[in-house]
Amino acid sequence: MSDRVASVERNTLETQIKVSINLDGTGKFNCVTGVPFLDHMLEQVARHGLIDLDIHAVGDLHIDAHHTVEDLGITLGQAFDIAVGDKKGIKRYGHAYVPLDEALSRVVIDFSGRPGLEMHVPFTRASVGGFDVDLFSEFFHGFINHAKVTLHLDNLRGKNTHHQAETVFKAFGRALRMALEVDERMAGQMPSTKGCL
Repeated sequence: MSDRVASVERNTLETQIKVSINLDGTGKFNCVTGVPFLDHMLEQVARHGLIDLDIHAVGDLHIDAHHTVEDLGITLGQAFDIAVGDKKGIKRYGHAYVPLDEALSRVVIDFSGRPGLEMHVPFTRASVGGFDVDLFSEFFHGFINHAKVTLHLDNLRGKNTHHQAETVFKAFGRALRMALEVDERMAGQMPSTKGCL
């Protein structure tokens, strides 16, 4: 199997973003977005997904973090779409449950070729670490639309907003890791009866 890597740049009047990923990495993480809590969440994805992530983003944070967060989701999704290639031989589906103290989240992903998001995360506060939690939806919408995946995010319980968010992102990383794993029994076959994804 060829290297599953990608580098993508997105430059708009609102943001300038560079993302490099290695799906078969060791969880190396280098990230500067100007949005510290988002950086903390993305590090969970790298570490628990064993995906090397190198991210540099400059955005119009003097307005708010909306454009930076959304465009980062878009750019990261584009990088995943390129790196995963034709999807032959991957497990395609991934899921994970992750607890953190009182919080528990479940994430299920399908590299289906069809964007879809079901996000049910009843955050107990409107912000955490200075981050507007509404922006997580913008991030994941950007990601699924460009990675072309179906994604279900459910926070099953939790009182601490930091814990709720962290369990979602840790589970997201673990679900990605499972879905992207190469299944030797597939021997390069497409994981679909359609013959394509």
